Amino acid sequence: MSEQKPGPKLVSPKAPAPVARPAPSVQAPKPGPAGAIDPPVRPPVAPAKIRSRHRFVLWSFLLVVVAPLALVGWYLWTRADDQFASHLGFSVRTEENSSAIELLGGITELSGGSSSDTDILFAYLTSQELVRRVDERVDLRGIWAGQGPHGLMQGDPVFAFDETGTIEDLQEHWERQVSIVYDSGAGLIDLRILAFSPEEARAIATVLLDECTRMINELSDIAREDAIKYARDDLEVAVERLKTARQALTEFRNRTQIVDPTIDTQNQMGLLVTLQQQLAEALIELDLMSETSQENNPRVAQAQRRVEVINKRIEAERRNLGIGTSDEQGEVFATLVGEYEGLIVDREFAEAAYTTALAGFDAAQAAARKQSRYLAPHVRPTLAEKAEYPERIKIFLLIEVFLIFGWAIAVLVYYSLRDRK
Repeated sequence: MSEQKPGPKLVSPKAPAPVARPAPSVQAPKPGPAGAIDPPVRPPVAPAKIRSRHRFVLWSFLLVVVAPLALVGWYLWTRADDQFASHLGFSVRTEENSSAIELLGGITELSGGSSSDTDILFAYLTSQELVRRVDERVDLRGIWAGQGPHGLMQGDPVFAFDETGTIEDLQEHWERQVSIVYDSGAGLIDLRILAFSPEEARAIATVLLDECTRMINELSDIAREDAIKYARDDLEVAVERLKTARQALTEFRNRTQIVDPTIDTQNQMGLLVTLQQQLAEALIELDLMSETSQENNPRVAQAQRRVEVINKRIEAERRNLGIGTSDEQGEVFATLVGEYEGLIVDREFAEAAYTTALAGFDAAQAAARKQSRYLAPHVRPTLAEKAEYPERIKIFLLIEVFLIFGWAIAVLVYYSLRDRK
């Protein structure tokens, strides 16, 4: 074989030499187990710098959250006095008497709650009148002004009361110190009274119970007085009606000189029946004489005369009884009897109305002699042994949550508005 000679080499133009750059300090990969190679280690990131916005957020947190919480904690645990609670609970009960028929039938209700009275009492518990009455009896201004080491004079304006305040201020402080829970379904009212000593709290609760009892008794007295008043008015009307009916009957008897026209009517009817019997006998006798005697017989004329006299008497008696014709003069007996019966009906009705009114008045008086509406306490004023108020931890946590949420919302709103610019 012939040996091939290499041809001429093509020489490319010479490229510029690359600039030498420092190689990054990258460690060579180290072989791991089973030939695995670890990723290269990057250089560490430079530390973050505190900018102005970070300082703003920090200082706002300190001013808005930390400082107020420190102030609240200092006030609650160093300046606020301990308060004791006295609890009280009651309801309004109404006695209802059942009739004899209801007792026999087994349908009775001895007592029940009156929701309307309880609603009135609930409104009275927050009234200015009750606050004034309790203040006059136990000096609420002095009790709630605080006699402890941190009273109002020593710098406790939050939980203590200023004795120089008006009755409106005292009523507003009453709503803070007296908590009322009203169960409208069961008709129960529960109260919690706060004071700076357990004895003062129980004293306020005791006076409060007395004033509520007095108010309920006044409502009961008003209801009883109304019931007696209505019954008394009905009785007076019935008495006047009975007097009028009896007076009219007396005037009738004086005018007619007849005590009982019904008795006279019975007598007149008996006389009329007798006359009719005599007339029938006289007619029979006249007929017999007319058939057996001569025409000029004086006995026949006498019998005819007797028949005429009896007929006239019968007509006169009929006129007296109102059976005659309409042109007779004077009052007929039937008219008198009708007037008398009307007067008797009026008198009987007046007597029945008087009896009913008298029974109602007696029943109203009997109901007035018993207490139909009363205050039934199921929790009497208690005496506390430990100060549970103010609830420092609860108040501190609530303020803390409120401040943190308020601060966070304010910061978010601020940066949201800033990003939109």
